[in-house]
Amino acid sequence: MAESKTPQTGENPLGTRPLGRLLVSLAIPAIIANVVNALYNVVDQIFIGQGVGKLGNAATSVAFPLTTICMAIGLMLGLGAAAGFNLELGRKHVEKAKQFAGTVVGTLVICGVVICAGVRLFLEPLLNLFGATESILPYAKEYAQITSLGIPFLLFTTGTNPLVRADRSSGYSMAAVVSGALLNTILDPIFIFSFDLGIAGAAWATVISQIVSALLLAVYFPRFRSVRFRPRDFIPRPRVALEVCALGLNAFIFQFSNLLVQVTLNNVLRVYGAASPYGADTPIAVAGIVMKINVIFAAVIIGLVNGAQPICSYNYGAQKYGRVRRATRLFMSAAVIISLVAWAVFHFFPRPIISLFGSSGDEQYFTFATRFMRRFLFFVFLNGVQSCSTTFFPAIGKAVKGAAIPFVKNVVFLIPLLLLLPKLFGLDGVTYAQPIADLLCFLLSMTFLILEFRAMPKEDIPAEECLRLNLMPPGAKNADMRKPL
Repeated sequence: MAESKTPQTGENPLGTRPLGRLLVSLAIPAIIANVVNALYNVVDQIFIGQGVGKLGNAATSVAFPLTTICMAIGLMLGLGAAAGFNLELGRKHVEKAKQFAGTVVGTLVICGVVICAGVRLFLEPLLNLFGATESILPYAKEYAQITSLGIPFLLFTTGTNPLVRADRSSGYSMAAVVSGALLNTILDPIFIFSFDLGIAGAAWATVISQIVSALLLAVYFPRFRSVRFRPRDFIPRPRVALEVCALGLNAFIFQFSNLLVQVTLNNVLRVYGAASPYGADTPIAVAGIVMKINVIFAAVIIGLVNGAQPICSYNYGAQKYGRVRRATRLFMSAAVIISLVAWAVFHFFPRPIISLFGSSGDEQYFTFATRFMRRFLFFVFLNGVQSCSTTFFPAIGKAVKGAAIPFVKNVVFLIPLLLLLPKLFGLDGVTYAQPIADLLCFLLSMTFLILEFRAMPKEDIPAEECLRLNLMPPGAKNADMRKPL
């Protein structure tokens, strides 16, 4: 049976609306949603630092890989489904678009329950693997035992948020995440200080807030604009799930390689920190703060490119290559500006930023934290291009290229540098690894982008012209070849 065509009579705004206004309308809510989502852990760490101290900060750093695991799976499924959803809508294949969305919703629910059970069963071995010291472990265990209960809701929120944005309801997706984050910000001081629950209070505030965001996103699906769901649509289809994973592979590799970096970094700091004047706990606490500050910057860039993703996906599927080029130049330029602003803030104001997370530690603590932050984030002004590249390629159906960038950066460049440079320079070697990896990955990203735009047609190809020339349709499995059949 042939796939049904879209019932809409008008052209999708993704293919016709002026790019500047379209990007702003999609990107601003996505940026706010991503930043607010990133603030979950940052706000926890700020209040924990103020109420518990340095060991509390270190505990959240050790437990943070559990969140990264959820982000890896959730973003792979969510961004992969969103890319497939918009590509198929661009081709007027409504039923296939609905399969992408429905399969992912069901898969997210199943994965959330399985991961929650696994984490609770093997919690202490996992925390030791993530770099917990003897003094950090009790705090990390108390925090993670509670936050693990929120894993199904965190995973559902992470995975369904891109789908709601893909349905052109970026304002609603933003509101769902913002509501949870605001609740978390309100509950944190109440539970930590007023109820005197300490680090457990921060954990309970996080779980409650995650439940609220997940419920708000769940009730949206009966009101989807582009398609109408039936209950059986949410039964996972293995074949569709594999397609989703292929399109979202870059997001998974990006987050999973970040997980490997977090674990490697914590363990390297534990070993070389113990041999330094600072001890092991201070470097782990500082690194966690700096990494989470960087997550806020990354959330802005990711929000920008997530807003641009439906534009690129739809227009690439509709063979409007000139529009894809113009949209890419627009969001790349915005990313560069944002990256330069972030670099200036990180470079000139490290101590006030670090101070937000508590003043535990003496002047030696701030000396190390300031030096670590400036060195570790020295080339952050190049990272906007990397993030744009990582999302751009799967948006046009070329997930392998997008996946290669974060994989090479973290696994080929950064992790070996983290293991090698401390042998030569001690604890300072850790601070040199990240900027070197950032520079090398920027050069790789630029090479991929230049080659892709040289191969892409410079102007739109009308559908009738494509058929007349018997060209291979864009987005097909062997679309990279684009030769006459």
